[in-house]
Amino acid sequence: MKLRTIFGALSAVVLAACSLGTPRPGPSLQKLFTDEHADFLRIEPLAASSEGVHDYDDRLPCVTPVCQAERVDADRLWLKRLRAIDFAALPKDDQISYQLFEFMISQRLALAAYQDWRIPLNSDSGFYIDLMFMSESIAFKSAQDYQNYIARLKDVPRYFSENIANMRLGMRDGFTMPAAVLPGISKVIQDAQIARAADSIFFKPFEKMPSTIPSLQQAVLQAAARDAIENHVRPAYANFQGFFEEEYRPKARNSIGASDLPNGKSYYGDLTRYFTTLPDATPEGIHSAGLAEVKRIRSEMEAIISGLAFKGSFADFQTFLRSDPQFYATTPEQILLEARALAKKADAQLPNFFGNLPKTPYIVRAVPAEIAANYTAGRYNGGAKGSPGEYWVNTYALNTRPLYVLPALTLHEAVPGHHLQGALARELEGVPLFRQNYYPHAFGEGWGLYSEKLGLEMGLYQTPYQHFGRLSYEMWRACRLVVDTGMHSQSWTRQQALDFVSSNTALSEHEVRTEVDRYIAWPGQALAYKIGEMKIIELRRAAEVALGAKFDLRAFHDAVLGSGGVTLPILERQIQLYIEQSQ
Repeated sequence: MKLRTIFGALSAVVLAACSLGTPRPGPSLQKLFTDEHADFLRIEPLAASSEGVHDYDDRLPCVTPVCQAERVDADRLWLKRLRAIDFAALPKDDQISYQLFEFMISQRLALAAYQDWRIPLNSDSGFYIDLMFMSESIAFKSAQDYQNYIARLKDVPRYFSENIANMRLGMRDGFTMPAAVLPGISKVIQDAQIARAADSIFFKPFEKMPSTIPSLQQAVLQAAARDAIENHVRPAYANFQGFFEEEYRPKARNSIGASDLPNGKSYYGDLTRYFTTLPDATPEGIHSAGLAEVKRIRSEMEAIISGLAFKGSFADFQTFLRSDPQFYATTPEQILLEARALAKKADAQLPNFFGNLPKTPYIVRAVPAEIAANYTAGRYNGGAKGSPGEYWVNTYALNTRPLYVLPALTLHEAVPGHHLQGALARELEGVPLFRQNYYPHAFGEGWGLYSEKLGLEMGLYQTPYQHFGRLSYEMWRACRLVVDTGMHSQSWTRQQALDFVSSNTALSEHEVRTEVDRYIAWPGQALAYKIGEMKIIELRRAAEVALGAKFDLRAFHDAVLGSGGVTLPILERQIQLYIEQSQ
């Protein structure tokens, strides 16, 4: 999945900051977008840094209940200003911006009603992880850049204290993380502890400083950074760990379903609609769709096993894939080299499938060691504006990272998946700034899963095992529809979910656990992938039927990606327009 979350896009985690300005009335749609985006960057300084706005690099967000309430008040006024504008009178492009803005603000308001800032973390991300990577959004060219960063480090205790206070409110109200997923989080918090400031991830910007800064000044800044880490950052993490182990874990809820939270059934229903971007989506309908997809994909997996003349059951084949050394790298360098080679092959195929390609490059790197133990197999990090994107590959526990799934992972996280889609969105011209980074989950993750299937046409799957790996990944996303709705709306147990994913995919047991715990901790998000992919496939088939010999795959892909991240209803209207214009 895309890592804009690292720099503040988890609106459910950090929605607001103090001293909000009151939106000013005005008739202009563009002025509304400009006003809201400027306010968003001001109250979300980590997001501002990521977008290349460095006016707030010396601070972290305010997340107190007062700030959260101010954000809600502001959002109500943004929505009021929007709805005072005549939608029908707007040009088509402005109508898309209007609808996206309305979805974005209305969804923020809908979820704010549940005060989910009382759970400011999930199984593999959250406020304490976000900070580990905040230096990556700053170029560090001047002494002032370093001074701002040091000031931000000194702000960590205040920021942690506010989040802890919010979690205490959640404990009081019965709105907590499930106890079942907390051991994995404990390990990440523990791994964040540091023995020496110079060894800390927070000190990395000071390891190699620009020669334009005099050496004496460099030494002063380095000393200030060590002091900030030792006397502000490290105590804040230690205090959080003490709170987490001594207060939070003993009082965390024993149930796993979001429906068991206060007003939980309504909460999960709203999360379902938010992550799928479908106003009529229901957990029951998604659960049924997931079961149908599981059945369809299972038959394709069985066909590959039959073609290999494997002697044994489906479960025997899974055991073979999970245990045979031929399928696993022996060193981190090996799996990274393989990922880079696959990325280059995909790069070479892009002109055959897309008319518009991004200018922004990307790199392949390992998932940072500080978070790898409880992290997914890979992820995309869009990084700061103007910097290369990053395709992260997890090199932790290599015996759980099969090479036969690497083509699908690379297609999803790098190209033509998240990097291509995200970079094209960031390079859009003539659109409001919020659209360059806006990421409706069903669109973004649906495109990533569609990209895995597109690898068939690109020739990226060259062995039966790689084909099975792709199907296993598709099955994994189909299972998400079943287990996410099962746990959060149908009283499934964690073990039921573990068994269902394990029995239907070739994922390692370690990865099955980290994935199921992620669904428990982040209800609804797992629905985005398959729902989005099925809609893109449905629209492609509709275009192929309607256009016949006139169908151009490159033009179709350009139409899908041409407006950046959009909701699925907006995407459907875009493709209908593309079909009409192409006939």
